[in-house]
Amino acid sequence: MHTTQIWVDADACPRVIKEILFRAAERVGVPLILVANQPLHVPRSELIHTVKVAAGFDVADNHIVQHAKAGDLVITADIPLAAEAVEMGCLALNPRGELYTEENVHQRLAMRDFLDSMRGCGIDTGGPASFSQADRQAFANQLDRLLAKSLRSFGFAQE
Repeated sequence: MHTTQIWVDADACPRVIKEILFRAAERVGVPLILVANQPLHVPRSELIHTVKVAAGFDVADNHIVQHAKAGDLVITADIPLAAEAVEMGCLALNPRGELYTEENVHQRLAMRDFLDSMRGCGIDTGGPASFSQADRQAFANQLDRLLAKSLRSFGFAQE
């Protein structure tokens, strides 16, 4: 039987979000795998692991897609990765606390592609807002809700 894991697209994940994830993994006893193209500093734990992938476009994303299983939780701000994760039967959550679903991920992907094409034409579309305390709190709250609701249905171990 597959033990649910939390996968993190760690290159762009804010440090404060990683720290929340470290505590959550220990609290609920679920494996946490951080995938990045650079070395990461993580607490010593049987549950927390890192995977260093080669530098390159979407290398970390591809690793997550190849290794995640239905029922896993994927933490990413990358909308194409979130879309693939949702299609695979994973839960996908961004670092600002937004849960990607079948209903919203394709809309987000279409908007991302539209804005990308606008930038390709030289139009300044701005960037994301700075990461705030409210974002951190929204992520922590959503993660807690997911873990509380999903402990049994998604195979999370409970101590």
